[in-house]
Formats: sequence, structure tokens, C-alpha cells
Amino acid sequence: MDSNAPGNSGGRGGLGGFFGGSGPGYSHADLAGVPLTGMSPLSPYLNVDPRYLVQDTEEFILPTGASKTRGRFELAFFTIGGCCITGAGFGALNGLRMGLQDTRSMAWSKPRNVQILNMVTRQGALWANTLGSLALLYSAFGVLIEKTRGAEDDLNTVAAGTMTGMLYKSTGGIRGVARGGLIGLMLTSLYAIYNNWDHMKSSISRQAL
Repeated sequence: MDSNAPGNSGGRGGLGGFFGGSGPGYSHADLAGVPLTGMSPLSPYLNVDPRYLVQDTEEFILPTGASKTRGRFELAFFTIGGCCITGAGFGALNGLRMGLQDTRSMAWSKPRNVQILNMVTRQGALWANTLGSLALLYSAFGVLIEKTRGAEDDLNTVAAGTMTGMLYKSTGGIRGVARGGLIGLMLTSLYAIYNNWDHMKSSISRQAL
């Protein structure tokens, strides 16, 4: 029997010969002309059909009826943590500035370094506590308003910011409440305008046409 027959070429060097199988082996030359019906060419690197690598569906699996965007309760943790970290960083820089300014008449020594470090720590904790408290109040009011109205829009943002300012400045009397509410209203209104700026521009451009 001819050992160079096409049906037996590469049989001893294939996987069947390696594992002791008795089936015929085929070389790449034998399989080169076999059409891949209904399949795209295989990748020479992955040896899989590239069609299975295309993501045509959603990347994340959501529960039935769940929203694709995070609600205020989920964003509350990020908001509070981000404000605390931002306040700590800003307070540390402000404390460093104040410490260098207050001790500029002193020579570089251990007492001066300790005084600067104390100022940095005090200001960092103060600003982190302030911004963290504001973020906590804002998030709590936002979640409460969202659950009460049953809707999530910019009105919740403006209302939560106004109520946060009023409560935070409530120790200053009527004027303090009014001033805090006005500041919260202005800041959240500017944020709402910035958040919807692209939509507003597109609406204005459509009206102009």
C-alpha cells in the first residue's frame, strides 16, 4: 500500500497518530479546497469563527424592568465620596498655603514643619467634612424627592440643591435660610443648564430653521 496516498498523508504526524487513533489524517493541503458553507474564513490566529466575537447584544445583563442608568441612590455613594476626597485635597492645599504664610517669619525647623502639618490636617478635615455634609444632604433630598414624585429629572436636582442650601444655613435665621436656598438654587440651575446644553442648542437650532 502506498504510504504517500492523499488519504494517508500526514496521518502519522496528525493528532490522530499522536493519541493513537486509527482514523485517517488530513493535511492542510487536503483541506484547503473544502468550502466553508455559511461560515466566514477562520482566523489564522484564533482558529475560531470571527462571527462569534461580534457583540450584537447588550454588554450587561439587567433585571427585568430595571433602568439602564443609575439612580440617585446609586450615585449618592459616588457623590459623597467624591466630595469628601475633593474637600480633603482642596483643604490640604489651602492649609499648606496658610501654614507657609503664617510661618514665613520662622526659619525652616521642626516647629515650623509641625505647625504647617497641623494646618494642612486641620483644613483638610474641615473642608472634607463640609463638602461631605453638603453631598449627604443633597443626596438624601434627591432620593426623597425622586421617590415622592416617582420621576427623575432636573426638577429634582434643583429642588434638592435648594433644600440643601436652606437646611445647611438654617442656623443663620431667616436671612441665612434664604441666602443658602438662593445659592443652592443658582448652583443646581447652572448644573442643569450645563447638563442639558447640547439638547438646548439642538432645540434652538431647529426652531431657527
